[in-house]
Amino acid sequence: MTTAVRYEPRGAAKQLFKNRDSEVVMSGAAGTGKSLACLYRLHFAALQRPGIRCLIVRKTAVSLGATTLVTFRKKVAKEALEAGIVHWYGGSQQEAPGYKYKNGSEINVVGMDKPEKVLSSEFDLIFCDEATELTVTDWETLGTRLRNGVLPWQQQIAACNPGHPKHWLKQRSDRGAMTMLTSLHRDNPAYVNTDGSLTVKGVDYMAKLDALTGVRKLRLKEGKWAAAEGLCFESWDDSIHLIDRAPIPKDWERWWTVDFGFTNPFVLQCWAVDPDGRLILYREIYKTRTLVEDHARAILALVRRPRTDIDWKTAGRAPDPEVSSDWGWTEPKPRAVICDHDAEDRATLEKHLGMSTSAAHKSVSDGIQAVESRLRIATDDIKPRLYVMRGSLVERDPALETAELPMGLEDEVTGYVWDIGEGKKPKEQPVKENDHSCDAMRYMVAELDMGSRPRVRWMQ
Repeated sequence: MTTAVRYEPRGAAKQLFKNRDSEVVMSGAAGTGKSLACLYRLHFAALQRPGIRCLIVRKTAVSLGATTLVTFRKKVAKEALEAGIVHWYGGSQQEAPGYKYKNGSEINVVGMDKPEKVLSSEFDLIFCDEATELTVTDWETLGTRLRNGVLPWQQQIAACNPGHPKHWLKQRSDRGAMTMLTSLHRDNPAYVNTDGSLTVKGVDYMAKLDALTGVRKLRLKEGKWAAAEGLCFESWDDSIHLIDRAPIPKDWERWWTVDFGFTNPFVLQCWAVDPDGRLILYREIYKTRTLVEDHARAILALVRRPRTDIDWKTAGRAPDPEVSSDWGWTEPKPRAVICDHDAEDRATLEKHLGMSTSAAHKSVSDGIQAVESRLRIATDDIKPRLYVMRGSLVERDPALETAELPMGLEDEVTGYVWDIGEGKKPKEQPVKENDHSCDAMRYMVAELDMGSRPRVRWMQ
């Protein structure tokens, strides 16, 4: 059985199909078709070369399932899946999940937060989506798996939007260890016609990119590896402050911070404090268009499970979400929940969490300085005093994804800049845009490092 596969590679995508270099990265602005080209590259190879083994990777399994695999299923392999040429295999204790082809080829999928089932395997092609999320150790470890030998050439492919010019991907390509292909908007037939004019979808999408500002516009619209001017957190370094996920000891103190929002994102950050006083962000909710009471229920679902010492069948009922005694916590309760000052939202959150909250220290300038102090590596130390675990985001917000807006602290922190507009003093206030996670981080640091918080009275 055969099936037609229709795809028009242009520009960098066309170059990718001809390239045989061992390491290739497709870099470019948002919406240029980078990931789509890489997925088609694997799909065509799997269809044409019986018995090859491929791998699709992202930093976390959650982000892979919510983004890359949706594109593969709906746009790349749709006809092959419907024709029965390809089918999904959910995995087993011995084998990773993935797509199996009738000719014996397969494409496994994995998040680097759970790589055990693939690191003992061998592959012909590996595709890493959103590769700026990976560490150089991730990349080089995956490269050791390219030894299946069914294809006469083995290749490791990455796709990414540009990041900081000092990112390891840019440096690796600059020194010639990796081939960088630059993807442009005219490479994407969905947005640009062959004569260079924009499609109807292209007009809408480019308008969204035109509305971006600062470093996000440079990276996502213009495709430049750029750093923001006037960074509030000059000491932030992805290679230092972003760390891989690891279990957190039960005896480490926990804190939660909340920045309220509805049209703007609601943010919950869960922090752990190690025995040396270092802060580690290990969980984050960053979501729009959701009521506070629904956020509260979602938060409790992440940290509670029904008590195992109660026989619910004998009790004749199920655990009641509103009865706290029916539930046991899977991690230590937070020492405090530090919130933005909105009285109504605080009251709602307290009611549905069944927990009290505290008003945040909201002084901006000195709060930013306190965070910057934690990010710096002291002369008598070898580590900063604040970290963010990769993959802390619980789920991605589709509306923010469509709008190409930041989601979570990892996205916000490198674009958080001082407002140096006309008439303003330098380093007086940051730009009030895409700052919700940065605010929640500032609340956390201020609570620990800036003494007692202000006494804020509010009425229910």
